[in-house]
Amino acid sequence: MTDEDEKAGAQSASARPLFARQMLEALVCPLTQTVLSYDAEAQELISNAAHLAFPIRGGIPILLEDEARRIDD
Repeated sequence: MTDEDEKAGAQSASARPLFARQMLEALVCPLTQTVLSYDAEAQELISNAAHLAFPIRGGIPILLEDEARRIDD
């Protein structure tokens, strides 16, 4: 492997999202059972119905009310 190959591999690894979008379809808000939306920039799952943003840490969604951030309208 060349230095260029290693650099390309490092860049593609850093460009990968921390959360697999396919998993979003299977997740719902634990409080309202409604669909969550994914905010890639903030690394959060948003429940509009509950007005909460659940964090994603290390690629793992933390779907606990105590860990969620309140979203004001």
